[in-house]
Amino acid sequence: MRYGAHLPLVDLDGRGWPVSSLPSYARVADELGFTTLAANDHLVFQRPWLDGIVALASVVGASGDLDLATTVALPAVRGPAALAKAAAALDVLSGGRLVLGLGAGSSRADHAAVGADFDRRWSRFEEAVRAVRSHLGIDDGAAALEPRPVRPGGPPIWIASWGSPAGLRRVARLGDGWLASAYNTTPTELARGRALVAERAGRRLPCTVATLWTWVTDDERERGDRVARLADVLGRPERELAGRVLVGPPEPCAELLSAYAAAGADLVLVWPLADHERQLERVMRDVAPHVRHGVLP
Repeated sequence: MRYGAHLPLVDLDGRGWPVSSLPSYARVADELGFTTLAANDHLVFQRPWLDGIVALASVVGASGDLDLATTVALPAVRGPAALAKAAAALDVLSGGRLVLGLGAGSSRADHAAVGADFDRRWSRFEEAVRAVRSHLGIDDGAAALEPRPVRPGGPPIWIASWGSPAGLRRVARLGDGWLASAYNTTPTELARGRALVAERAGRRLPCTVATLWTWVTDDERERGDRVARLADVLGRPERELAGRVLVGPPEPCAELLSAYAAAGADLVLVWPLADHERQLERVMRDVAPHVRHGVLP
């Protein structure tokens, strides 16, 4: 199982974005052995949120050989042609390192911002994914936009799903991989979902666990405070959230990651809540060495 890192795009505590430190964050992630930098996508959120694709473009020069992943971009909200154009440009600028994660979006506010019908998001999403593939020249159909992606087959496309049967069938039908949400699943549910996707697709698809909120600490009071604040931002019960985040001492954090490794996760994407570079160091120094990597068949 490999490790990736979300760019810290959200002003979670009202202190502003670490904009000037994004290139430094990318360099630290590369030096520590992470394999991927990821950026989530929202037009509207409870807290200020930097644009994901623009943020990824800003760290291309500092990211070494790291993959750059959208986790996820919203083609039915942004428009498939415009999103494909931006994705192709990012793939060219990065020398072919883009992984294009796509999702329907779970926010009514995002859809309302562009006048889209939230209740029709699934049918619109499937149409948009097919259009993105055509615009990137991945599938036959509409004329591909310029520039073309670096790789002849285009960037791999991960399809996001929280794990419903319908969502997993969509992953198998449309995707080159499954992008799961850490705070909307568990390792047990991930293992079941991985098996269903493989059965439907007729092959094993890569599986990534994204948005693994992270704060490694031995201070119990600090752990509780971080979970409480995160639960408030996400609108989730603290008790439900506590077992789905990397918040707490290194040992239980390593246990959660070991469970994901056993469930068949190929990549986990951590998202430090604050003190971002230091938290990346703690993950790789204090947590990752204790992760067991036995994988279920």
